[in-house]
Amino acid sequence: GIDGSSLGVLEGHLGNSAARLAVAADGTLFAGVYDGTIRVWSEGEHVRTLIGHTDVVMALMLDTHGKLYSSSADHTVRVWSTADGTHLSTLHGHGGRVFSLALGLDGTVYSGSEESSHWL
Repeated sequence: GIDGSSLGVLEGHLGNSAARLAVAADGTLFAGVYDGTIRVWSEGEHVRTLIGHTDVVMALMLDTHGKLYSSSADHTVRVWSTADGTHLSTLHGHGGRVFSLALGLDGTVYSGSEESSHWL
């Protein structure tokens, strides 16, 4: 809580701890995991697992249009629907692990990777 106490523990990562987290306005929690999956939690319950990345999820970002962006050590950025977990697209182009994602004020999505390239 706000006083530093734990609000709870989300079980179910099967030995793979969460690498990155994103929280939607409705409280839905997205956890990027070392096995390349994204676990989705609502009200403390695991509701789905997003499968697509083939390596560690490095970053997660939510936009204001119901999309979740995930980047990975597999050199890709994936786009998902936050409503139902549908995989919408995979963005290729980086030559290395994609470490960061950012959302510009105009809605542009930026990504940065270890080979010093930045995409938008």
